[in-house]
Amino acid sequence: MAAKKLRVLLADDHPVVLAGVKALLLGDPAIEVVGEARDGRAAVRLARALAPDIAVLDLSMPGLAGIDVAKHLRRDCPDCKVVALTVHEDGAYLRQLFEVGGVGYVLKRSVGEDLLRAVHAVAEGGSYLDPALRARAAGPADPAAPAAEGGSALSEPELSDREIKVLCLTAAGYSNKTIAGRLGIAIKTVETYKTRAMGKLGFHSRVEIVRYVLGKGWFDHE
Repeated sequence: MAAKKLRVLLADDHPVVLAGVKALLLGDPAIEVVGEARDGRAAVRLARALAPDIAVLDLSMPGLAGIDVAKHLRRDCPDCKVVALTVHEDGAYLRQLFEVGGVGYVLKRSVGEDLLRAVHAVAEGGSYLDPALRARAAGPADPAAPAAEGGSALSEPELSDREIKVLCLTAAGYSNKTIAGRLGIAIKTVETYKTRAMGKLGFHSRVEIVRYVLGKGWFDHE
């Protein structure tokens, strides 16, 4: 008998995030995405109707913020574990989430394997804190060490606006044909932009593109 899959509900008001995170989670055969919501109230309604094992929530959503969604789920869906997927690195948000029953906190800039680890960790009864926040909690970095962000910025490949656009639309799940139609260019031109951008970044798969776009915060670039 096949093992029961983890039933996950996603909630985020950015379509690129929803598409990208869904693609990442569906790459894990142990996970099933049972619903997607674009605002907090819809997330609560879907959670009540679908009874997911885990809800992955953005903290900043229209209608009802993620913290308030977590409050509702603690009351109405006590078996549903809440994981925040957010841009907020402020400890106040983290404390608020855990105070209302949340058990996982993942930053959008480091989404990917971290989100998968979070889902599995909370499914097994544990909790999960993004490694970037764990490192910060452990104490300040060595003042003699070069800043990680500065070093990354210096080596960051330069992408054209059109290359960025193609990457964002690819991360959102659009085909080359659809991207070509949206941008008014030939399909082969789309392929050229994509291949060039992936070459600059050293990428070999769409999953890498999704992680990059989410990490950059290009949710509205579409």
